[in-house]
Amino acid sequence: MNNPLVSIIVPVYNVQNSVARCLESVLAQTWKEIEVIVLNDGSTDGSLAICEQFRRKDPRITLIDKPNAGLSMTRNDGMKVAKGKYVQFVDSDDLLEPDFTENMVRAAEANSADLVISPYWMALPPEMVNPGEGEKLAPDAKLFLEDPSVTDRRGYKVRQYGFLPAGVYDQRAYAMQLIEKPATFYFNVVWNKLYRRQLLEAVDLWFTNDLLYAEDQQFNVRYLQYAKVIASIDTPGYYYIQNPQGICHTQLTAGTVMQNKLQMLRYYKELFTKLGIYDEAQPRLYKSLVAFSENVSPSSLLQRAIDDAASYWGSLTGLDASSVPVQETDAASRPAKPARASRRKKLDPKPE
Repeated sequence: MNNPLVSIIVPVYNVQNSVARCLESVLAQTWKEIEVIVLNDGSTDGSLAICEQFRRKDPRITLIDKPNAGLSMTRNDGMKVAKGKYVQFVDSDDLLEPDFTENMVRAAEANSADLVISPYWMALPPEMVNPGEGEKLAPDAKLFLEDPSVTDRRGYKVRQYGFLPAGVYDQRAYAMQLIEKPATFYFNVVWNKLYRRQLLEAVDLWFTNDLLYAEDQQFNVRYLQYAKVIASIDTPGYYYIQNPQGICHTQLTAGTVMQNKLQMLRYYKELFTKLGIYDEAQPRLYKSLVAFSENVSPSSLLQRAIDDAASYWGSLTGLDASSVPVQETDAASRPAKPARASRRKKLDPKPE
């Protein structure tokens, strides 16, 4: 039986200092049946020329040069031309371990999964790490530490995050795990997941521009309405490289944070109502309004927005914002709550 094709979608915008390293890690995947759809979203630096060099060297790359339209619309353009059985998203300033795609595809194939989710590594630059925090470097984060092309990032710390025990989940079991950590990158982003393209097309699911910074979260919550089988693996393979100049650290205010969270409540309500668990999930759902992602920089605009938003919501609801964790806890220090035994089974072994 032929191995299934995976469409890896890589939007590119003004990342001339990182896109080569990213594409090298994508093309080095041990799963060779890939098409790499690189979309230059109107870059004004040297990104397009670098992508063109890679396209000439590897026929698996399809390069699309387009006017600037933003991340969501650019991902949609990639999905429109994708031909793979599965779709994977990669941000152009991040890195992959060589076996990342293979591990997710094997889990999908062995369990007929509509969605696969994986732990990931977060790489933090020195200015975003508190002195004296005492975090341990993720012991398995080898590619990032050994890659000679990242010598300018020697001061980075790498943390591993994953909040779901390995196994296979139905919609309800997965949704109940999600609501325990509703604000995490782990559950909300698209780059640590694998999607079934036929399902995306069947339900006509696309990214939107409705939210300033939570387009991934919206996409995933809507996809979960249709994904019947979700496989969780325990091997990380994606390096999310935090950018202190990114939108989450430079453009957020308490107003935009709360606006996004309140908008997302509608999508969560639709999902949990459909699954018949809204009443059960509602208390934790509203508590999510003062829960935030795995790491924020204490001196950043994002942190100030978080503090303001938590205080504002607490004043309206009577919730003690100080009693709600602002940062979601690293899985290494606080294991995820196991799923209900009746709804979770171990992953099948890798096929020979």
